[in-house]
Amino acid sequence: MKTCTAPGCEKHVKAKSLCNTHYMRTFRTGTAADPIRATTAERFWSHVEKTEGCWNWTANKNSFGYGTMRHDSKLKKAHRISYELANGPIPDGLHIDHICRTRHCVKPAHLRLATPKQNLENLDGPHSHNVTSGVRGVYKARNNKWQARVTHNGKIYSAGHHATVPEAEAAIIAKRNELFTHNDADRRE
Repeated sequence: MKTCTAPGCEKHVKAKSLCNTHYMRTFRTGTAADPIRATTAERFWSHVEKTEGCWNWTANKNSFGYGTMRHDSKLKKAHRISYELANGPIPDGLHIDHICRTRHCVKPAHLRLATPKQNLENLDGPHSHNVTSGVRGVYKARNNKWQARVTHNGKIYSAGHHATVPEAEAAIIAKRNELFTHNDADRRE
């Protein structure tokens, strides 16, 4: 039996002195040569738009706005791949927190390791169930005042009742700064 004439191939010939794999590749691409496979890093960085601030992921994004890419036969978040390319493996149980708060940013300098709790500390804006004040941690109390409260390590901390939303907001920011370590949005204000 004849063997394929493609370099390094030992398979049996199907047609035109080529095995089925190389024959079909020639049909599709015009050449029997094996494709040069890009490394993960080359494939990854080809989908990144570097701006002065964030480095934006331009390929697939999930419904939450995080970039995604197939890596090691699994769909992974682009910011996690970026962190691993720059810093090595992510320890089990840790998240990657976007310091810049841009979900599709993959700039390694904008990413840091965080526990799930620390990652939740670095949120922006109110929770979706808070429709009264529009301020994270500020709720309308029964006495028509604005209550400021925050949960930390499973315990609810009060920052008092206030006559106006801005007063309650200032109180809750101060309380979060006292309790939290990764609440960058509060510390910028």
